[in-house]
Amino acid sequence: MAAALLSPSVRVDLAEIVRDIAADVSRWRPLVRFDETERWYTRLAVADDYEVWLLSWLPGQRTGIHDHGGSAGAFAVAQGQVREDTVDQPWSEDLPGQRVTLSRTRLSAGVTRRFDGRHVHEVVNDGPVPAVTVHAYAPALDSMSRYRLESGILAFTTSERAGDDW
Repeated sequence: MAAALLSPSVRVDLAEIVRDIAADVSRWRPLVRFDETERWYTRLAVADDYEVWLLSWLPGQRTGIHDHGGSAGAFAVAQGQVREDTVDQPWSEDLPGQRVTLSRTRLSAGVTRRFDGRHVHEVVNDGPVPAVTVHAYAPALDSMSRYRLESGILAFTTSERAGDDW
């Protein structure tokens, strides 16, 4: 996994891709669904060097703290507002078990966020209305690790693999 954390140079502008899709309501609105039991998502596009996902968020839904298996990415808020809690330290082999701090950022419709392959964060809809976001990853996601925060210490909980777990 360490080699994957040195994200390849992304040949496409992921932020531009998600911004354009989020701005084109006719492209995503007919597809979006809201599910009260779990966060809803669907893959919109797959290319040789990236993929794009559409996610919906009812109030209170969240990702949990996770990484992207070394993939760089970007996401845009298409509708509503979400909060991103970012682990301030970049991912490294010894990050789990370390004391970490989180930064909180509120992102509303029209805002785009880029991140590199060492990004660890949680996204949550802590607002009163449903939200929709568009995400792109390069290379396409093949794994994600999940973490929990215990008394300020980041603890590894599980690893998920594309095709097996989502």
